Amino acid sequence: MIRALVMMNVERGQVPATAKRLAAMDDVVDVYSVAGDYDLVAIVQSAEYERLAEIVTEKLQGLEAVTTTTTLMAFRNYKFSL
Repeated sequence: MIRALVMMNVERGQVPATAKRLAAMDDVVDVYSVAGDYDLVAIVQSAEYERLAEIVTEKLQGLEAVTTTTTLMAFRNYKFSL
């Protein structure tokens, strides 16, 4: 699976509602509220790059409260814990 980490800024007061919308999306596997330069981080996965691009550019960036995104493509996973 191909994974991307999408860092997002959202409108003031919209973090909980936006996080819930993200969590309801099938291709979003994790959602975190974070401190620092961003408000939310979503982990998105897909079997195909084209589908991943569609999710990020249309679904995530298309959410009304999302103001900016920065996307990191994951190359290797060195450790994963539940």
